[in-house]
Amino acid sequence: MDPIGPIPIEAIGGARGRIAGAAIRTPLIRLDQPWIGAPPDDLERAPGIWLKLECLQPIGSFKIRGAANAIALADPEALAGGVYTASAGNMAQGVAFAARRSGIACRVIVPDSAPVTKLRAIERLGGELVPLPYDEWWRTIMEHGHPDESGTFIHPVSDPAVIAGNGTIGLEILEQLPDVDAIVAPYGGGGLSCGIASAIRARKPNTAVYASEVETAAPFAASLEAGHAVSIDRRPTFVDGIGGSSVLEEMWPLASSLLDGSLVMSIEEVCDAIRTLASEAHVIAEGAGGSALAAALDYQCHADPDMQQRIVAIVSGGNIDTHVLCAILAGDNPGG
Repeated sequence: MDPIGPIPIEAIGGARGRIAGAAIRTPLIRLDQPWIGAPPDDLERAPGIWLKLECLQPIGSFKIRGAANAIALADPEALAGGVYTASAGNMAQGVAFAARRSGIACRVIVPDSAPVTKLRAIERLGGELVPLPYDEWWRTIMEHGHPDESGTFIHPVSDPAVIAGNGTIGLEILEQLPDVDAIVAPYGGGGLSCGIASAIRARKPNTAVYASEVETAAPFAASLEAGHAVSIDRRPTFVDGIGGSSVLEEMWPLASSLLDGSLVMSIEEVCDAIRTLASEAHVIAEGAGGSALAAALDYQCHADPDMQQRIVAIVSGGNIDTHVLCAILAGDNPGG
């Protein structure tokens, strides 16, 4: 595949209008509130960690943004044959949601290890499940389609329309916290982090944008070390929204030029972050969203205390199996 080129700020602005009927403007809240009672302007300038709650989208994930924009921009004649995607669950829900709003059929290729919570949600939205072994599912993503499927393929990551839709998160952050110093976004395939970074580089280029990954599968960190896109040996865990087998070749030039690095967290640190979100922010997050907070906390811990940074963690989704969440809240590590 040809490399994905820069995403113009005009494309992100256009996406904002197209997805307005599907995606909501999600809240940005402080994780901690040490200045309760302080004037709002003072609170916004105070250092600390902020949470962009994409877990509150109608499908429980940011993926609704890119999916809605891609389907809105697709050729209507091509859409008549239906759409399909390859997803561990969240993009599948986004595509199924947008397809149902457009009155078209949707099929979803899912890995046979996908969480039951996400599979049931896809079916509720009208998506037809096509489970495949992980390697074949990942090959569908790498090859931008599957030979046994028909209809329009909506790539979950490396579609400029999808990336532009994700970039609307960056525009919202800049409106909600203009003095943001750093943003941490989960890295699954790069569509979320690169979309946000595209908006940030155009409007506030000095703000750092980092990827968060887990140590059981961190292909972007490995690729940065190697200087080119690489494949890794991954270990499956409950953190299913990130942790692919490789960095997609077509995404590498964009990701490596836009992102300031990868913050790699342990599974236990992700579990700790999910517990923190539940106990301190009353927010339910899945593993990918937990990884962003874990990385933001680690970044804050190692940052120069004199810099007084305002850090935003993208809580990318809240679609987590109930038994996994219960295990984590009980203090256990459910996988990894």
